[in-house]
Amino acid sequence: MADSAGKHLTPLSVGGVLVSLGIIYGDIGTSPLYVFKAIVGTQTINEDLVLGGLSCVFWTLTLITTLKYVYLALNADNKGEGGIFALYALVRRYKAGWVIFPAVIGCCTLIADGFITPAISVSSAIEGLRILNPEIPTVSIVIAIMIALFVFQQFGTSVVGKTFGPIMTIWFLAIAVFGILQFYDHPQIFRALNPYYAYHLIVEYPKGFWLLGAVFLCTTGAEALYSDLGHCGKDNIRVGWAYVKIALLCNYFGQGAWLLDHQGATLGNKIPFYAIIPEEFLIFGIIIATMAAVIASQALISGTFTLVNEAMKLKLWPSTRVRYPSQIKGQIYIPAINWILLAGCIAVVLMFRESAKMEGAYGLAIMINMLMTTSLLVFYFMTAKKSMFRSSGLAVLFFSLEGMFLVSNLDKFQHGGWFTFLIAVLFFIMMYVLLHARWLRERHTEFVDLKHYVGMIQDLQADTTVPKEASNLVYLAMADSKRYIDSNIIYSIFKKRPKRADVFWFVHVDTVDSPFTSKYVVDTIIPKRCFFVRIKLGFKTNHRVNLLFNKIIHEMADAGEIDLTSSYPSLHKYSMMADFKFIILHSWASSDSEISSFDRLIIQGYRLLKEYSLSTEELYGIEAANLEVEKVPIQVGPQARVKIKRERED
Repeated sequence: MADSAGKHLTPLSVGGVLVSLGIIYGDIGTSPLYVFKAIVGTQTINEDLVLGGLSCVFWTLTLITTLKYVYLALNADNKGEGGIFALYALVRRYKAGWVIFPAVIGCCTLIADGFITPAISVSSAIEGLRILNPEIPTVSIVIAIMIALFVFQQFGTSVVGKTFGPIMTIWFLAIAVFGILQFYDHPQIFRALNPYYAYHLIVEYPKGFWLLGAVFLCTTGAEALYSDLGHCGKDNIRVGWAYVKIALLCNYFGQGAWLLDHQGATLGNKIPFYAIIPEEFLIFGIIIATMAAVIASQALISGTFTLVNEAMKLKLWPSTRVRYPSQIKGQIYIPAINWILLAGCIAVVLMFRESAKMEGAYGLAIMINMLMTTSLLVFYFMTAKKSMFRSSGLAVLFFSLEGMFLVSNLDKFQHGGWFTFLIAVLFFIMMYVLLHARWLRERHTEFVDLKHYVGMIQDLQADTTVPKEASNLVYLAMADSKRYIDSNIIYSIFKKRPKRADVFWFVHVDTVDSPFTSKYVVDTIIPKRCFFVRIKLGFKTNHRVNLLFNKIIHEMADAGEIDLTSSYPSLHKYSMMADFKFIILHSWASSDSEISSFDRLIIQGYRLLKEYSLSTEELYGIEAANLEVEKVPIQVGPQARVKIKRERED
């Protein structure tokens, strides 16, 4: 099973650029629907506000989206894969323990963002219908679209997905044309390219600094450019971004020109995006905007599934059922996450009811995510690239910029930002419980060298007074290194209840830093009688251990290393296949341990999560027909001291 990473490097092509437009630019591509509405708000329109806001939008898209994500982040790929976990896998090899926390926080905030992005995108598009009919019930329509979108996930996007690219291409062309029609006769709007206007808005305009929270909405989809690197390819994303950025800027400058024509007034119920669309094209604008918003939501939902799946492979998320609804590369469906997201999106729509109020809550979580990505990028360029100059410049520029955005976004906390922040905190607590419980187990798990038990295994295999457990006994093992296994397996074989077998197998599944690795190594402990199998799988590879193990034993049988024919004479003469029994050990914190109240709370939380998680056998696809799950106690702290005195009766 060779490492297939190279197959996932997508070359530049027209089709590849179209796919990138359909998959990753939906979120950032629908931002013109609400950015200027959020910047202006209830303020009186004036030149300083319009040119300053437009200048901030231009330089935000240039510095954060283009420089940080399209140029720097796309160069920090892991065998062609991107995203917070791919970046974490790149830097964790440098033995810096702290890097797990930016990865976990980034994951939590990105998922929390998934509760509000579909709601605000679809609401912003549907609210255009109020121009035609002020009484139309937009909330009901948005919720109906949400339900349809999330119900559709289980069927996959193999057919509809092919139309995403062309629809988004038309969307970007349309918003560019609508923008050009506005600024064609207003060349003065291009004064906003001067960063002085951005500086003036932030420093001198009354409460201008706090408007950065609204400006930031123009780049909220930038993280998707990096996360979906593996689906689209670096060159396709960069070429696609050139087209997208031009279209976005045309529309933003068109909205700016329209606003300059309305100085001294307030927006009221007007939406700048729809205001610049000629009346005869308004219905087309609303329809294409709604389609773009649905595509943006679809991309975010698929991205959330991928992120959670990667977190599960890294043991940072409770195991849950994953389905593969279509043959599209990387297409997965996680039912539990799908329905949680739907419930969250409906809650957002019912709570805020209109996009203007959602804008107050949007951006805080994703801003924290961007800071986490920056911290890992700085560390990556410092260690992997050994570029102190580049990493220092990157740190100063982006920590300053994103720090300003974070402070300005903190104002959103009381206006609804608490909702996504609360969701992110709940997810962080859950992931931290899993992480800390794993540390506890690893710290107190003893590993033994299999070499020291070769004689005992051979004697047990020869001892016919011990009932045979199975012809082949397979343990899913924790391994410290080659040939070193969890001592609990030795306890299970020899001490708990002696288990005799013709062949012992110790199988360890290792999640490695390369995303699509699928390899295995066999260490022969006793020829034809005992084997240590180490399966190495990437964090994006399907962990179908049952199928993989079946393939491994047949390859070994073909090589003459084992005999798969049953050892029982009555079955051997008919060439029946040997029987296999799997044993899974679940470590359980011993009640005899003296541990802190915090560790005890972690253990209780871990047990609760495990209770509602997918079992190990279901996760790995192991057949329950011949499977045994054993609980083994481990000491997670000093053994409790007890005192007892014997009394002798006369």
